[in-house]
Amino acid sequence: MITVAQTLEAIRNSSVEDVLNQCIDRIESGTFNTFITVAKESALEAAGKMEGHTGPLAGIPIAIKDNISTRGIQTTCASKILGGYVPPYDAHVIERLKAAGAIIVGKANMDEFAMGTSTESSHYGPTLNPWDPERVPGGSSGGSAATVAASEVPLSLGSDTGGSVRCPASFCGVVGLKPTYGVISRYGLISYANSLEQIGPIASNVEDMTLLFNVIAGHDARDSTSVAGEKDYTKALVDDVKGLTIGVPEEYFGEGIDPAVEKSVWDGVHRLEELGASWKEVKMAHTKYALAAYYVIAMSEASSNLARFDGMRYGLRLEKDHDWHTTYSEIRAQGFGEEVKRRILLGTYALSAGYMDKYYLKALKVRTLIRQDFEQALKDTDVLIAPTMPTPAFKLGEKISDPLTLYMADVNTVPINLAGVPSVSLPCGFSNGLPIGLQVMGRHFDEATIIRTAYTFEQNTDFHTRSPEVA
Repeated sequence: MITVAQTLEAIRNSSVEDVLNQCIDRIESGTFNTFITVAKESALEAAGKMEGHTGPLAGIPIAIKDNISTRGIQTTCASKILGGYVPPYDAHVIERLKAAGAIIVGKANMDEFAMGTSTESSHYGPTLNPWDPERVPGGSSGGSAATVAASEVPLSLGSDTGGSVRCPASFCGVVGLKPTYGVISRYGLISYANSLEQIGPIASNVEDMTLLFNVIAGHDARDSTSVAGEKDYTKALVDDVKGLTIGVPEEYFGEGIDPAVEKSVWDGVHRLEELGASWKEVKMAHTKYALAAYYVIAMSEASSNLARFDGMRYGLRLEKDHDWHTTYSEIRAQGFGEEVKRRILLGTYALSAGYMDKYYLKALKVRTLIRQDFEQALKDTDVLIAPTMPTPAFKLGEKISDPLTLYMADVNTVPINLAGVPSVSLPCGFSNGLPIGLQVMGRHFDEATIIRTAYTFEQNTDFHTRSPEVA
């Protein structure tokens, strides 16, 4: 995998244009279907204006998940219904990236409307895992993680609703962060479940992930959930965990966990213990209810957020219009994939008269209990550590026909989104050549401590230095 430092060195030895052309050549010759749109012309135009730019990401190519608005570049959410849609504005994170000098090379593949754990539900075909092309890269930000793992770009952006940055980071052996809700503006992120989702950075190592996070985090008045204040997160890149207390929630090592994953994560905890941290087991009693509560809330919000896609203002149109109701129904029937339709229907049902109290309001009460679990567990610990995913990457097609089994794969990531706390996934081992992810969770707005813990682990292990043979 390639790093930001290596890319900057290459730019100093040649030019931004040369480095960008090499990057685009790797993308266009790649076989993992990591991109929906490659923005070659606009990227080369931006590269031509880089001379004298002093931003922290000056000339660095970056991939953007295809549900983040990019002015002048097609944004489809991997859905037929938005095919050909070109946003007239940039998301807040894109404005910040451009100000920092980053060059957007294209829009990464994803599960349709960020609904999935494998990037198999994309209208543009599945992304393949660079470690084993017969396996999924995780989802829904599978293209964003796979393009970094395949050494196509050093940085990418994903979005995390129930683990959609951390899951593909785990399956692809890269680093991905889900920040505290509100730290990164969601302005310009096409919503699926707005009370859960956050834009998150992906990179090959903790330092690069933090550098990217530092650029995109910050207040935005256009997002009412955006939190005021600016921090320099790069100050947390300290190789020292002496005095830290790690909490290990036993509920995250439950039924279905792969023995190799369990061993690698515990080895990680003990490695941090050798470096000066202490650890203790903690209880998080309501974890077993998290998955059900998450899907009720996410699907309910999806049924509302996706109502805007009706073909009237943008996206898919029929050759011939009928009456309003028929046209609206046919466009949505033809434009949405099966998983999106399933979630809209279930969410509409959960919000319907007579069932809202039974399902949606009860799920919100469970959400409060799960948030209290985190607050209690982190009262006398500094971070929590658990597996990101219960297994390494599974095979393409293995679970796509069984939605319930696919949803179960999210069991260790969705509680974090319900609680709104930050969490980072980084490589901690391998099983049969496939990466395993370790998840470090922290208190609200305490990204600094999870970055410090992840950086220390990384500096004292070599898992992040390994790349797929194909890269």
